[in-house]
Amino acid sequence: MCTMCGIGTYGKSSMKISIDIDDPVPPFAQLIAQMKAAIQSGRLRPGESLPSIRQLANDLALNLKTVAKAYRLLERDAVIQTRGYRGSFVHADAAANCCVDLSERAHERLQETIAELRAEGVTDSEIRNAFNRSMNGSHNK
Repeated sequence: MCTMCGIGTYGKSSMKISIDIDDPVPPFAQLIAQMKAAIQSGRLRPGESLPSIRQLANDLALNLKTVAKAYRLLERDAVIQTRGYRGSFVHADAAANCCVDLSERAHERLQETIAELRAEGVTDSEIRNAFNRSMNGSHNK
């Protein structure tokens, strides 16, 4: 099943967002990818207003938390910015920041670290245990 809505400044639709709930890519990731693609293609421009989280969730028939997660990650990456009660807007540096993928950077750095640990003879089980302890803030063995 696929849901679609238009987003853009002051009700004028600059682009269409389409979410396929049968796609293995999570809806929040589909939303992020489509917004980044619209920014890179110029369909969404710096300073352009975006629908509220509630409005976009309603338009796309998505859970509010799904859209909030997408907006939070886009804001973290300086692709969009939230200006309190005035709403969310495309960030001035959005086009350049669309190329930054912190998730991929984290994956690459973890891959490098895992390769180094394996080269030193650390087992996968020991690596997993150490990772879990690190994520949980525990320093015990």
